[in-house]
Amino acid sequence: MKKKFPAVFIGFMSALLLTSAFSSVMLYHYNNCLGVIGMVCTAILLIAMAALLILSTRSTIRHISKMNAHLENSAAEYMNSLPAPIAVIDNHRQFVWYNQMFAENISRGDDLYGLVFSDYVKIDLDSLEQEGECYCHIKGTVYKVHAERFEQNDISFLIILFQDETAYYSLKKASDDSHPNVVIITIDNYDEIMQNAKESEKALASVETEQLIELFMSSTNGFIKKTSSNTFYAVMENRHLEEKIEDKFKILDSARNIKIAGKYPLTFSIGVGQGAATLAESEKIARQCLDMALGRGGDQAVVKTDNGYRFFGGVSKGVEKMSRAKTRIIANALQDLIANCDRVFLMGHRFGDLDSVGACCGLAGAVEMLGKDAYIAVDRTHNLASHLIDIIEERTSDSLFITPDEAVGMIGSRDLLIITDTHNKDFLESRALYDRAQSVVVVDHHRKTVNFIDNAVIFYHEPYASSASEMVTELIQYFNFSQDTRYPSYHADALLSGIMLDTKNFVMRTGVRTFEAAAYLKKLGADTVAVKLLFSNSIDSYKRKAQIVSSAKIHNRCAIATADFKADDMRLVAPQAADELLNITDVDASFVVYSFNNAVNISARSMGALNVQVIMETLGGGGHQTMAAVQLDNITVEDATKMLISAIDSNRSDALKN
Repeated sequence: MKKKFPAVFIGFMSALLLTSAFSSVMLYHYNNCLGVIGMVCTAILLIAMAALLILSTRSTIRHISKMNAHLENSAAEYMNSLPAPIAVIDNHRQFVWYNQMFAENISRGDDLYGLVFSDYVKIDLDSLEQEGECYCHIKGTVYKVHAERFEQNDISFLIILFQDETAYYSLKKASDDSHPNVVIITIDNYDEIMQNAKESEKALASVETEQLIELFMSSTNGFIKKTSSNTFYAVMENRHLEEKIEDKFKILDSARNIKIAGKYPLTFSIGVGQGAATLAESEKIARQCLDMALGRGGDQAVVKTDNGYRFFGGVSKGVEKMSRAKTRIIANALQDLIANCDRVFLMGHRFGDLDSVGACCGLAGAVEMLGKDAYIAVDRTHNLASHLIDIIEERTSDSLFITPDEAVGMIGSRDLLIITDTHNKDFLESRALYDRAQSVVVVDHHRKTVNFIDNAVIFYHEPYASSASEMVTELIQYFNFSQDTRYPSYHADALLSGIMLDTKNFVMRTGVRTFEAAAYLKKLGADTVAVKLLFSNSIDSYKRKAQIVSSAKIHNRCAIATADFKADDMRLVAPQAADELLNITDVDASFVVYSFNNAVNISARSMGALNVQVIMETLGGGGHQTMAAVQLDNITVEDATKMLISAIDSNRSDALKN
């Protein structure tokens, strides 16, 4: 009641003052003397009211000040007693205050006043202030850190709150470690290896295989189930799977020690379904990884990651399949597609070579014999088989070869696109042509890469084959041509040139089926002399190749050559120089580093003792065990050479053939 009295009294005095002033004015109007007396009284009242107002304001300010002081003391006491560490730092990022919990749990008794925050707590304050929160580990404790900026007048502080999340993270880690994953293990080419083995040898191999897999699972608390003669399904927790990944799946090396009849080693392909939310999704991912492993030749484990795939093993050559049942089925399906389409368009990879263009020519000849129009999309300005293209054009009157842009404008919804010698979307001769095609067929022999074509009607992929031309040769043997037609001999020449290119004249990656395909082409009229002329070079190209070879240096049993000059035929000369370097004694692999089209390219070759694909994949490239390459952007030849040497040193043990 006392606190309300000044306000009530001030209001009463204000009303009295207004009444007095009005009365004085009226009296002065009628009587000057009385008006003067009234004005004097009004002035006295005004002075009294001002004095009272000053006294009342001082009392109010004193009261508010006491309340503020009380609130500040309460807030400081509250912050100091909070069950969470709190620190306040200034614009110099130095400690100006921290509470009791901070002193007990974070500073551990150290006096931090005046010290720099980031020297003691490893947090990026800029990102913390921008994001508002972050996580940090301090002396075995996980904290969720919040930040709030306080600014008033010229004063600015950053208040930092630490919330203990250790229990949550421990629970989350336990949950993540115990999360189950599906792992699928298959024995590569089991039926073909076992078909000629004795029953006792089969039984012994089966026992050794199952013992090896049981040993593989013995260090885990998971289980494994044999679903067929060559397939095993396993389920293991994430903590044990990480151990297998860290060991790089040593079971792959142990499997090669199991040999049928003492000479045929077994190899495993493993698909890992890690990172899935459910077991069903994990099994799906494991199948995808297994398909990737088999598509790369087997003898490896594949783990899917957020950025693609991780590969382990893969040092053995793909085993040649003797059964042609798959080829016959693919040939029949492809012939049906050709019969039901309007036209057939064919293309290979960028900077097409004799294998890419030769496979296209071989299929084009078969398509024309089936009564359909065929068109091959090639970029003549960036092609390594221009001599072959010229010869084919001289011997045919049809407009077989067209530009990629022309093909994009011509292809329709009922046309078929066949892609040869590549399955990677990034390496296609024309990505636009692929995007417009409604029906796509892929015929390729390269080991499977991450960005593969996933919408093909037929995906004929055999990494054991020497070349795409060999695969096409086998396909056309099962095509049903009319009796009165004959396969053109110049198309047979194109196919034979592709086989000879990728096998280095039947030296590398050559199997029984390779020679059978060559014999079939010879039967069709292929001219080996004419094919040999396709590999001839000009005198200038030969000199450039010799110059590259002469610059080679030996490092860790690898011949490394660099080309410090530019030429239009570098993409042709450099691989030939890499092949030539393999003739040097005690050289397991050869690498040629050269600049072309504002990028640095590396051509890698080996005789099989060293898997150059593993080394090139480290740099972002790929290919085969004996033939691989990579293209590096925004880098010099010198820096690329240093990266290559580092990749050789770090991957040589994994790339060596077992």
